[in-house]
Amino acid sequence: MPTPHPSLPSLHELPIRRLTLEDLTACADLSEDRGWLREEHKWGLLLAAGTGYGIDDPSGKGLVTACVVTSYGPGLSAVGMVLVAERYARQGVGRRLMRHVVAEAGNTPLTLHATPNGQPLYEELGFAVTGRAEMLKGRFTFAEPAPGIPTRPATAEDLPAIVRLDTQVFGLDRTHMITRLPAFADQLRVAEEQGVITGYAAAWPNMDTHVVGPLVARDTATAQALVASLARHTDRPLRTDIDERHENLRDWLKANGLATIMFNAVMNLGIPDLPGDWNRRFAPLTVAAG
Repeated sequence: MPTPHPSLPSLHELPIRRLTLEDLTACADLSEDRGWLREEHKWGLLLAAGTGYGIDDPSGKGLVTACVVTSYGPGLSAVGMVLVAERYARQGVGRRLMRHVVAEAGNTPLTLHATPNGQPLYEELGFAVTGRAEMLKGRFTFAEPAPGIPTRPATAEDLPAIVRLDTQVFGLDRTHMITRLPAFADQLRVAEEQGVITGYAAAWPNMDTHVVGPLVARDTATAQALVASLARHTDRPLRTDIDERHENLRDWLKANGLATIMFNAVMNLGIPDLPGDWNRRFAPLTVAAG
C-alpha cells in the first residue's frame, strides 16, 4: 500500500470529476495498469456517448480510478469499466466512486456486468444478480453450418429501421449508441425478410479481435446467420458475450471454434429485471454499456 506524501490529500478527499475524450489515454493506461487490454477504441465510444467519472492521482500519474455510465433516459443507466489503479487497490476508492455513481443516478435504475472480483462490492451497494453472460472467443471455423437466412451489409437507409427494432428489443431508446455503429464498427449487417429487418449485428475492432455486438435477432437461426456472415468478412478471432439463456446459440458458437473465456454476472439496482425482450437480445454492444 503506497504511503501518502504528507503534502498530498488523502484518497477520500480527492475530488471526483467528469471525464472527457481528453482523458482517453489516461483511461487506457488505467486498463493496462490492471492487466486489461487498453481498448482505446471502446473507451472512445463510451466517453463520447456516456458520462465518465474519475479521480486524478495527486502525484500526477494518471487516474486513481474511473468508470463510465451510459444513460438510456430515466428508465436505465449502464455502468461499466470500473477500474482502480493497482497502487490504490483495496483502499476503498472503488467503493467511493460507485457510491458517487449511485447517488448521481438518483431514482434511475442501474445495471452492470460484474466480474467475480467486483461482485461483492456491488452486492454491498444493493445490486442483485439477475442473470449471467458467457464470454466466448476463438476463430470461427464454419464446422457447424448456419441456417440459410440471407443477410447483407446495412446501409444508411436502414438506420431508422435498425433503431426501431433495437428499441423494441432493448426496451429503451438507445439511438445515441446505435447511430454511432456505422463509424464505430467494421461491419454492420442486417437480416431481412420481405423488406422487413428481422435482425442486425455489428463486429467492431478490439485489439486483435472483432467483438460481435450488438446481436439482435428474431430467433436463434437468424442470430446464427448474422454471426456467420460477420465471420466470413474478417480474418480476426471473434469475441462475444452471450446471455446464458441462449444455450442453442452458445453451443453452436462452441461447435464453430469459440471457447468460454469467463462469466460475468448481470446485476441490477432498482429494477428486478432488464426491460425489453431477452428472447431477441443475444449479445450486448459491449458489457460496459449494455
